[in-house]
Amino acid sequence: MVKEIERAGIPVVHMCTITPISLTVGANRIVPTIAIPHPLGNPALDKAEEKKLRRHLVEKALKALETHVDGQVVFDK
Repeated sequence: MVKEIERAGIPVVHMCTITPISLTVGANRIVPTIAIPHPLGNPALDKAEEKKLRRHLVEKALKALETHVDGQVVFDK
C-alpha cells in the first residue's frame, strides 16, 4: 500500500517497530517506533513523559514527510 501511495505522488511515512519488514515491503520513509504492543507510546511512562514521547515520534514523522528521499531511508534520530 505504501508503495502505491508514493507512486501516486503522495509522500508516505511508514511508522513501525520492525524496520526490516518496512525495508522488505519497499517503504521509502521509515520511522522506527517503540514496541509491538505499543508502537506509538509506552504505558509504563507517566502521562507527561508519554505525551513527550508521542510528540517526538509525530515530529520525526513530519520531518520525514518533508524530506526528499531517493530510495529507502530510516529516520532513526
